[in-house]
Amino acid sequence: MTEDAGQFYQQLAQDYHLIYADWAKSIQWQSNVLDRLIRAQAGNPPLEVLDCTCGIGTQAIGLAAKGYRVHATDLSPAAVERAAHEAAAYGVDLTTGIADVRRLSEQVEGTFDVVLSCDNALPHLLTDEDLLLAASQMRSKVRPSGLLLVSIRDYDHFIQEKPHATLPDVFEGPEGRRIVFQVWDWHAGDQQYTINLFILRQAETCYQTTCYSTTYRALLRSELSAILQQAGFADIRWYMPQDTGYYQPVVTARPV
Repeated sequence: MTEDAGQFYQQLAQDYHLIYADWAKSIQWQSNVLDRLIRAQAGNPPLEVLDCTCGIGTQAIGLAAKGYRVHATDLSPAAVERAAHEAAAYGVDLTTGIADVRRLSEQVEGTFDVVLSCDNALPHLLTDEDLLLAASQMRSKVRPSGLLLVSIRDYDHFIQEKPHATLPDVFEGPEGRRIVFQVWDWHAGDQQYTINLFILRQAETCYQTTCYSTTYRALLRSELSAILQQAGFADIRWYMPQDTGYYQPVVTARPV
């Protein structure tokens, strides 16, 4: 990812779970959806999975709990450290490492049945050159009969409206009430936008506010498909949320 994204996730790692109503339930729900997609296209566990943008382990932990042999990597050392800690707390076995998705061939050993990148990670790469480099590096980690699985936001929709904010979510939990929302500042003349992610936590007489910022590219499905094809993937298929039950569009592809 970019230096901007690395700093964003370094800072957010301790609070990342707070953007979910219930992170534990999200781990289970996401793994159920991803497991169905993987089984349909790559086979049953135990398959070897590389989650190359793992964050704090939202997908990696759930898939490991289902019997996949997961190696989870991320650019952010803080996120990787937390992923390892949370996996141990959930009682699942996985391995972790620090790796830039653009340098996987140098930083990750071996190849895998499935290479995974979810939660809109790839749009942190703002140029075609970086996207192609990342796609080529993911291609180098997929076995000849393996599968690539990526999820991104529905930018084909968002680019039409260019929304300025998300609706606030109000969550109640053991840590008290919190309000989570994003403000999106679109850049003039290109498809990039900067988000400000706000987490407001209720204190005794006020709300404590934390803000985390990063920049994304509004990556269209046709653009990502073209990049994947250039990187040596074929059989590129898109699945929309109404088809999968997942919260973002998902693309799968196979190495040529």
